[in-house]
Amino acid sequence: MGRKGIAGLAALAALTACAAGCTVRPAGEGGSPVRIEVPGRTPSASAPEPEPGSRAPDGGGKSARPGSPAPRVLWSPGDSGRDVRELQARLRQVAWIFHGPTGTYDDLTAKAVRGFQGRRGLPRTGVTDSVTWQRLLAMTHEPGRWELYLMGGQPADAPDPRCTTGRALCISKSSRTLRWMIDGRTVSTMPVRFGSEYTPTREGVFHVYWKSRHHVSTLYDSPMPYAMFFSGGQAVHFSADFAARGYAGSSHGCVNVRDEEAIALLYGQVRSGDKVVVHW
Repeated sequence: MGRKGIAGLAALAALTACAAGCTVRPAGEGGSPVRIEVPGRTPSASAPEPEPGSRAPDGGGKSARPGSPAPRVLWSPGDSGRDVRELQARLRQVAWIFHGPTGTYDDLTAKAVRGFQGRRGLPRTGVTDSVTWQRLLAMTHEPGRWELYLMGGQPADAPDPRCTTGRALCISKSSRTLRWMIDGRTVSTMPVRFGSEYTPTREGVFHVYWKSRHHVSTLYDSPMPYAMFFSGGQAVHFSADFAARGYAGSSHGCVNVRDEEAIALLYGQVRSGDKVVVHW
């Protein structure tokens, strides 16, 4: 093959190797370099910039494309109800909240949501959107009745028929609640705690036989403020231990109330002789 044929093959090889145009010098010949352009391609000194929203070369997360819809907001501060109570119960399961559930989306709930979001690389908005909720669902189990009403007491059971006449303290062991009822009407309800298996709270129909505002137990040497005695040494009364420890503890047989303001009001309304019904 002649020298011109060899030079032509070298130029063709250079052309094939050039993606967007390059400068080559024919092999074995002098003279000026020859610029070879590839039809339909624009020469470029660098790779094209990635489109907005595409994955970064370093493997970073993919951001939302401009104009894509924001996640739907499910609950935000000021909301209330059973769904908010479930949100709080699930946040409690993953140790982002320690109060409640209360059923009200308060400042502490918003703070817990922000913390949960930030730990998982989500926008720290403090409102629960569909993305945050799905992430929380994947990490938790569906809360039962006890978890939903852990701190605030469970919904009171339907009143025992023995409570529907006259004045009665209607106390349910199954829902751990006390209803104060007058002529079948519920005046107030509050969560309560009972005795342990070794010192059980007696069940049945009793009557308040003594009230003692600043009572101190002579048997256990412990305060029993707002005590309303109904069976032997057992009484309905405020318990600072119940207020501090919740259901982690138990009484010695009394019906403990954790809300001091609520029992102070109840104490002022209950009279000696009023009925007390303790039931399942």
